[in-house]
Amino acid sequence: MQRTDRQRAGDAAECLVAERLAALGWRILARNVHCGRSELDIVAEDPGPPARFVVVEVRWRRSRQFGLPEETFDYRKRAHLRVGIARLLERGRLPDGRELPRLPIALDLAVVEPGEGGAPQARLYRNVLCE
Repeated sequence: MQRTDRQRAGDAAECLVAERLAALGWRILARNVHCGRSELDIVAEDPGPPARFVVVEVRWRRSRQFGLPEETFDYRKRAHLRVGIARLLERGRLPDGRELPRLPIALDLAVVEPGEGGAPQARLYRNVLCE
């Protein structure tokens, strides 16, 4: 199935975030993990301190014409992620069969938007509340 321009842009944003996290020493465990009807963009291990098992939600915008990417992380999206994270924890394994790390779990939000000169810039918000 062919990906739309919008989907390809979202994929590029997720790749950018995963590359930057890996450069910071994070171990990317899985990407685009499907848990029922939920999709978890990036599942990673943050070496810390303190070390954490992290689900990273990636949100992007082409421009600020309709607001900041952070504004798309609304209560519906947070509720949907809570369900997906709960299913992943119930399963206890990554899609490739490896066991989940036994670390405190956290949800981080990464946002990507064009910066100066059009180059993408990313911001990471750690320990986003899922309420």
